[in-house]
Amino acid sequence: MTEDEFDAFYAATFPRLTGQLSAFTGDREEAQDVVQEAFVRAWDRRADFLADEAPEAWIRTVAMRLAVSRWRRARRWLELVRRTPPPDSTPGPGPDHTALVAALRQLPKAQRMVIVLHHLCDVSVEQIASDTGAPVGTVKARLYRGRAALAKQLTPDETADGPVRNRKESGRVG
Repeated sequence: MTEDEFDAFYAATFPRLTGQLSAFTGDREEAQDVVQEAFVRAWDRRADFLADEAPEAWIRTVAMRLAVSRWRRARRWLELVRRTPPPDSTPGPGPDHTALVAALRQLPKAQRMVIVLHHLCDVSVEQIASDTGAPVGTVKARLYRGRAALAKQLTPDETADGPVRNRKESGRVG
């Protein structure tokens, strides 16, 4: 069957086959999908089988098998979903995580980016410099400043004994 003959065959039989499969599946869109898929498979074999045999019957059979396969897959998936217990509730982030995220948000974007890449994503300083286009020294400076800012934000201002004092204020010089 030539391409032109196949095109004419498609135009003449697609609506009829879609109607038949629509009655079979109960879903017009599903019927169109499986008939279309059957025609795609027939296209690859048009020179071999469509000349003397009953091409419409072959396409209908392939489309019906495709529809049944889809239905079986959907049914298996539904059975699996019904058998699978719902996941345990996932606990929210802890106070340490929440504090870290809040502190990171306070950093300038450039510092936050290098802190996250280096400490949370394990990216080397050299790779960060390459990825961002910043010199290695700039990346190191951003890491230093970002860590210092995080330390100020995440270090408690008071200890169990009261406010933290520097050594000169406490009388201990060392």
